[in-house]
This record gives sequence, C-alpha cells and structure tokens, in this order.
Amino acid sequence: MSELVVAGVSKSFDGKEIIRDINLHLEHGELVSLLGASGGGKTTLFNVISGLSRPDQGSVLLEGEEITGQPGRVSYMLQRDLLLPYRTIEDNVALPLLLKGEKKKAARIKVGSHFAEFGLEGKQKKYPHQLSGGMRQRAALLRTYLFSEKVALLDEPFSALDTLTKSAIHQWYLNIMEQIQLSTLFVTHDIDEAVYLSDRIYLLNGNPGTITDEILIREKKPRREEFRLSQEFLEYKKEILSRLKLSDQ
Repeated sequence: MSELVVAGVSKSFDGKEIIRDINLHLEHGELVSLLGASGGGKTTLFNVISGLSRPDQGSVLLEGEEITGQPGRVSYMLQRDLLLPYRTIEDNVALPLLLKGEKKKAARIKVGSHFAEFGLEGKQKKYPHQLSGGMRQRAALLRTYLFSEKVALLDEPFSALDTLTKSAIHQWYLNIMEQIQLSTLFVTHDIDEAVYLSDRIYLLNGNPGTITDEILIREKKPRREEFRLSQEFLEYKKEILSRLKLSDQ
C-alpha cells in the first residue's frame, strides 16, 4: 500500500481551474519531487494534500485512509523557516507537541531526544537569529517532522540557502530521511535539486496544471556527491528539459 495517494484531484479559484486531474503516489521512504514552472499549481496541490483546501473533485489517501480536507494529517513546510524570533529553538521545535496538548516540560523532553540526530545538539537554548540559515532549516525540518512522523510536504525549503549550504543540507536531508523513515513530497523549480534528491520526479505543466511525465531516478541511495558531475546526471537534466519544452508546445 502506498504511503500517500492523490487521485483525480482538480481545483479552481474564482472560476479559473488551477490544477486538473492530478494523480500521484508516494511510497514509504521515498522522496518524490514536483517540478515545473511558477504558476503551475504546485502550491495549490500541496494545500489540497495538506487538507488546508478541499478539491473540487478527487481524493487524498494516507495509508489507505481518506484524509481529503482534513488538516493535521501530514506535515507541511513552506519556503521560509517561520521560526518565532522570541522563542528558543527548543520551544520553536516543540510547538507541534504543544498544539496537540502536551505540557511544555514533557514536550521539551521529547524534542530533546531528536536534537543530536538533526545536527542541532547544543542549539536548544539559542534563538533563531543566533543560527545560520542551514541550522534554521534543520530546526524547521525537525518541527515539521514532529507535526507528522509519516509524510512531509516541503515547498522549496532550501531555495533561500546559498549554493554550498544547500549542497550540504541536501546530503544531510537524504541521510536523516533514511534514519527516521520519513516519506517526502518535495516542490522545487530547481532541476539539479530534483535530480539529486528524488527517487521519482513528476513534471507539472500547463494552465491548468497537469502532470505530464514521471521520471525515475535510478541512482542508488545514499547518493554520492560525484553524481552531480556525472554523465548520468546530465542526461537526466537533458531529458527533463526536453519534456518540459515539449509540454509547453
């Protein structure tokens, strides 16, 4: 059984169709990317999957259970880390547990056990402004994971990072996903990022947005850093660019 299934989802706003008949699936432990141009409906689709918006038609299933229009069943992380500046990293990370009704002391103990594996040991009492961009994203990802430990929706979470930091956090995220057995649906406009991170890539194109292709990345995980410089990597990029151009015609 697939971890997450999106079946025949369409959504309109003010009479304009944004996405049409979207079908996709996410298997346990996979990272699957949605790749396409701005305005293709990726964020609208994420809002539907997360339960923040109901589709006009179609359904969303989590481990076979329909969760259409039910917020709080999968975690959702936007581009910005959205850490609260007046809270310590420890208390920022604990927010999902506090919202679920846990006491602050118990929540702090629970989140404390994850700081080392997320590379944040010793940062518990720091404030967001005292951390680097990469560390802030790690904290935001830990908070996202604690919201739902099965499926994470990540909407361009690394786009604001510089190239070197982004490269390092890519490798870190692949490692942490494997450790905690997290399944990830990932939105990006960056072809290199999609090829390096993904098990599969869906191309979302057109207006309204539809899925025009699915590309399997056969490179084994954990991914070697040299993969980014390989002929295979370049061939994947060429294939994606070709299909994106064809779909625009």
